[in-house]
Amino acid sequence: MPHLTAVQMMLAVLAGGVVGFTLGLIGGGGSILAVPLLLYVVGVHDPHTVIGSTALAVAVNAYVNLIPHWKQGNVHWKAAVAFAIPGAVGAYAGSVLGKLANDKMLLFLFAILMLIIAAWMLRPKRNRNAAGRGPNVRIGRVVPTGLTTGLVSGFFGIGGGFLIVPGLVFSAGLSMAEAIGTSLFSVGTFGLTTAVSYALSGLVDWLIVLLYIGGGLVGGVLGVYTCTRIGRNVRRLQVLFSGVLVAVACYMLYVNLTAFHLL
Repeated sequence: MPHLTAVQMMLAVLAGGVVGFTLGLIGGGGSILAVPLLLYVVGVHDPHTVIGSTALAVAVNAYVNLIPHWKQGNVHWKAAVAFAIPGAVGAYAGSVLGKLANDKMLLFLFAILMLIIAAWMLRPKRNRNAAGRGPNVRIGRVVPTGLTTGLVSGFFGIGGGFLIVPGLVFSAGLSMAEAIGTSLFSVGTFGLTTAVSYALSGLVDWLIVLLYIGGGLVGGVLGVYTCTRIGRNVRRLQVLFSGVLVAVACYMLYVNLTAFHLL
């Protein structure tokens, strides 16, 4: 990969900061911006290197954010491990398939995923507290759910929190607070598995990873602080963020339509 210029390095830090800030501010779905920011803002033009590098950066940030959730009692370790192990297998298989995919086809499908996440974030929020029921880790549900989620995460090189959280609520009976905290272990594990697969193929740029992690950690702290300050207005930000995802996805669809020989 060509050496990054000083401007590109600054943009990589800022892009990582935007991803970290978004994750800290509105939670699941924020890491989906990591790939298009690196492609179209920083100017790294190899989609496979971008996916491998951002997967590792997202994994590190997820593991770091896992610690405060663990201290607050929001991590159910039995569910976390039962979900993450089959998910890691799926993530590795997904990453192998992702590396084989045509660049434009991969980005086209990535844009479709962005539209799905935008729709998911706009859906009405329900209070799924699971109060009085308590966690109930059902291996028959957890294993296939984790495997499928990991496959998607590995293929696109994303954390997959937007899939993992409802997956944990469904398969393990966790409350939303527990599912969000517990999901970070799987997000980190899936991202790390994907990154190892890409690194073995020489598709991880370590400088980008460091720049993204540095920016992401600072942005994450600012995002969490801002979230505590604005309270109920987070919902409005989710709607705004969904609009940004739709706009970016539409641009990516247009640019990569040649994957289907439509342009």
